[in-house]
Amino acid sequence: MHKRDIYKSLMAGVTCLLISIPVFGDAGEGISINGATLKRDGNKMNVGMELSFPTLKVGSTGAAVITPMIVGEAADTLRLPSVGIYGRTSWYASRRNDRMPSDDTADRLLRYNKNMAPVEYLQAVDYEDWMNGSELVVECAEYGCAGCNKGAVITELARYKNIKYEPTLMYQAVVGDGEKVRELSGRAYVDFPVNRTELYPDYRRNTIEIAKIIATIDSVRNDEDITVTKITIKGYASPEGPYDNNIRLAKGRTATLTKYVQNLYNFPNGFIQTAYEPEDWEGLREYVVSSNIENREGILAIIDSNMAPDPKNSKLQSTYPAQYKFLLQTVYPGLRHSDYTIQYSIRSFSDPEEIRRLIKTAPQKLSLSEVYLAVRDLEPGSDEYNEIFETAARLFPNEPAASLNAANALLQRGDTIGAERYLERAGNSPEATYARGVLAAMNGDYEGGIKLMEQARSEGLAIDESVLDHVKEAAMYR
Repeated sequence: MHKRDIYKSLMAGVTCLLISIPVFGDAGEGISINGATLKRDGNKMNVGMELSFPTLKVGSTGAAVITPMIVGEAADTLRLPSVGIYGRTSWYASRRNDRMPSDDTADRLLRYNKNMAPVEYLQAVDYEDWMNGSELVVECAEYGCAGCNKGAVITELARYKNIKYEPTLMYQAVVGDGEKVRELSGRAYVDFPVNRTELYPDYRRNTIEIAKIIATIDSVRNDEDITVTKITIKGYASPEGPYDNNIRLAKGRTATLTKYVQNLYNFPNGFIQTAYEPEDWEGLREYVVSSNIENREGILAIIDSNMAPDPKNSKLQSTYPAQYKFLLQTVYPGLRHSDYTIQYSIRSFSDPEEIRRLIKTAPQKLSLSEVYLAVRDLEPGSDEYNEIFETAARLFPNEPAASLNAANALLQRGDTIGAERYLERAGNSPEATYARGVLAAMNGDYEGGIKLMEQARSEGLAIDESVLDHVKEAAMYR
């Protein structure tokens, strides 16, 4: 086996070796190399070492030539400038450009003496791709009189390996969300004859408005996964007319509409809960605020005053008659409405395959913890695995854990830009702090990444020491 191959097998797995070792052959045994490094800096590969000669002996006509080399994992080799230590006669010959003791002239010539000072060797060369995984070796050759080669030793000093940072991701567990209670709401403009509370389904647009309520109830009532638990109807009247009469109208019209809906579905008495608002001043205010109506601030001042309803309406009519007429004709009709809410519960899901179907067809039925059950038997990092986490973040935008886990899924496939967006709303849990550390390290900010990871650990997150060691190693040999 070649001498260099022997050293390669002995040093396999070594990333950087700082040594002080005699490397010269049998004749001298006097050259030591200290602090050898092979390190990349941008587009340069830097070689550094200190040469010392504690017990070196070189004859008058001899020489020792030290040649560092960068040797790739394949057949690539780059010989670096050599250093030659020449005996007295050889030194003078070199000065006269006469015959040298070796066939190859050293790039840097030193004259031998018994008390030679250490020599710092620094060399920078252009980095090439084949140098990733390469070794720094040194060839020390001894020459005698007439240039005869008395032997050479090749020693490995250091190895360069660009360690790619491979993040360890920590997803945040989500416990059961409890009962899934949801609700749907809407607004219907059911019309009644003036000053009456009887409901006529075919009166004006009532067919359409009542159909809105029915469609909302049917959208959940006909789903076998859903149970309707409560319905609420609240009726509103507009501010014109005596307040006491408006109480009668709002209350009576709400009761009539409720009874109609209740009879359509045979709901038990009391299943539909009711409420009423005699005059919808809040609705009027919302319109005025969003409009460009003349005297808007004055109208709002009256609406916001502490006057009783009847004086307030009269004040509005007498102070701004033109605007009041406009409001009475175009806005007040819309203040006579019935708001409805259908509250329902959804059954639980536990089968991952069924959940994955629902994610595509009816994701609104799922809780966050159920969505995460869908990845239970999927390959981590697969497209479907990652897509489920992103879907969870879209379904639950106000859940920090959902955004954090979506960020982790994107980090796993190297999408740091997308992950950063999710981390903005991932909260401040130790897991979120750690994920921000991973993001920093993936973007090359290893120092910032390590700091964040150590912060997460100080906050109670269990981080194995090997995880931090890997980040530090990647930072050292990037």
